[in-house]
Amino acid sequence: MAKKKSVPTATPAKAGSNGKANSGKAGSPNFKTAASNRKAFFDYEILERYEAGIALTGTEIKSIRAGMVDLSDGYARARDGEMWLFNTYIAPYDPASQFNHDPRRPRKLLLHRSEIQELVSAIAEKGLTLVALRVYIKRHVAKVELGLARGKRQYDKRRAIINREMDQEARRALGTAR
Repeated sequence: MAKKKSVPTATPAKAGSNGKANSGKAGSPNFKTAASNRKAFFDYEILERYEAGIALTGTEIKSIRAGMVDLSDGYARARDGEMWLFNTYIAPYDPASQFNHDPRRPRKLLLHRSEIQELVSAIAEKGLTLVALRVYIKRHVAKVELGLARGKRQYDKRRAIINREMDQEARRALGTAR
């Protein structure tokens, strides 16, 4: 089920077809990103990525397919030997009326037991956190990409902003030189 991919830097890896957490190309018909957590890449240094399935109700999957998902504060935590996704908002599906789901309910993640134990030990020992990076549909099944992350310090965030602005200025200079 879940596969991990080591990522040496905090930048998101491009989608490839290597069978890892980012398998499937963004333009392929069996892969569609429903939501992405861009703030996580700014606030955290992503060390490893994991792919997990999500246990959903019928109205939740319809909302995800419509792209009505917010991952801005989403994180995963182990509870009773299972991994759960907290603080993600999946908007109610309008046509469902009274049979809708709770938008902020915890959702069970589908991972192998060995992967759960590995994640729990990494989180406990190293002071890391497990953040939701994106939700996508892969071969008609909803998946979530989790990132084993370390929080950035304020000066790291400032450095990232400075580097981004310098890159933009360099691109602009190259664009006007042509």
